[in-house]
Amino acid sequence: MNIIIVGAGEIGRHLAIELSRQEHTVSVIESDAVQASELQSEIEGKVVVGDGSSVNALAEANIGDCELFLALTSENSVNLMCASMVKSMGVERVISRVHPGLQREEWLFDFRGHFGIDHIFSSERLAAIELAKFIRNPDSLVVEEIARGRIELQQVRVSSKSEVIGEPLKSLKFPANTRVALVSRDNSHEVANADTVLEGGDIVTVFGAPHKLRQLVGRLQKEIHLKDGPRVVIFGGGEYGFSLAQMLESWNCRVRIFERDPDLAQKLTDRLSSTTVINADATSVAELEEEQVGEADFFVATSGSDEDNVMTCLQAHNLGAQNCLTLIHRADYAKAISSSGRHFGVVAAVSPREASRKEISRYVTTEKFHVVRKLGNGIVLQTHVAKGSKADGKTVADLKWPDGCVLVGLLKGLQAIVPGADATLEAGDQIFVMIANKAEKKFLKLVH
Repeated sequence: MNIIIVGAGEIGRHLAIELSRQEHTVSVIESDAVQASELQSEIEGKVVVGDGSSVNALAEANIGDCELFLALTSENSVNLMCASMVKSMGVERVISRVHPGLQREEWLFDFRGHFGIDHIFSSERLAAIELAKFIRNPDSLVVEEIARGRIELQQVRVSSKSEVIGEPLKSLKFPANTRVALVSRDNSHEVANADTVLEGGDIVTVFGAPHKLRQLVGRLQKEIHLKDGPRVVIFGGGEYGFSLAQMLESWNCRVRIFERDPDLAQKLTDRLSSTTVINADATSVAELEEEQVGEADFFVATSGSDEDNVMTCLQAHNLGAQNCLTLIHRADYAKAISSSGRHFGVVAAVSPREASRKEISRYVTTEKFHVVRKLGNGIVLQTHVAKGSKADGKTVADLKWPDGCVLVGLLKGLQAIVPGADATLEAGDQIFVMIANKAEKKFLKLVH
């Protein structure tokens, strides 16, 4: 695949090296001559020294042959401008990295539609999501976000004491805007339908709005949801820590943030509704002891220093914190710590570079759809409703969906839902389905 990357910083360099190793044709545009020279020695591809929004630089990078364009600098304006430019030049698939603050405003303004961009993401928010998964869903086997984070996929094991056992799905009144999509039993996997009956021990894949999904998962696992959520301590109030705190507040977690910068600590206090902000240095054992960090259910290190993150996790663990999570910027270090970190109290290490690579890898395809996740003999697909297709202008109930296909998400402008039978599909809508391999071709004929 012909891929152009703008920006050879932390994220862009990592993506360029990984994609080059996978034998894609990679061209990189980087304004810093030193960084460009260093990258040129590491990849089999062209590195252009220039501005990503320069038509000359884009031409030198062979924009006419580009199939996937990735704007990955640290500047919103540069990324959005060059991404919008190349989309108007006819590039099929365009992705832009943005600051998490801009992504948080998506519910107010359709940046994708305005700039003609296929996908935008924030590496900080992706990393925060990965960290949040371990806290919000510790018993889930798989957790994934789709539809701009407004719909969540979870895999959970059905408790032998659950009330749902032995009843067909059509007779169970699950929360609105949720769906059971796949049932895995022993070595078999079945895309669920109205007559599917659950058994204790089944691995069930469910979709829904996060706050609604919690109720459904509770019924499947027969959980007792406590009034007070887990106690979480975050080291570092930068963008990673702030994004994580925001996510956890909505899940009733009791959150505290250590931030040594007094000005930033005050800003955090003003911007977060129920998080306690402590203006102190969490690398100090005395400060951790004074704030009784040892009683925390989760200690999460999100500072900009990998060394400080690992050491504060070790200190928190020695003080008694049950689970420690850490942000590690180097992907290879994060993998090593995730593999062996439990020996010294670190449950998981998350790399923003690797989280970004995973996000973008779904779009490295020449097909008109991309695979969100492979699960057993089924896959979660994302695609669009084509103008003039059989699905265009029809309600979900009007269409004859192939066996082995469950519609789990509908993204219409700024609105994202798990669609019901009366939802209308229109050209340009993004849809997500859980589908058996055998049903894929029939489904694509329906919507394309």
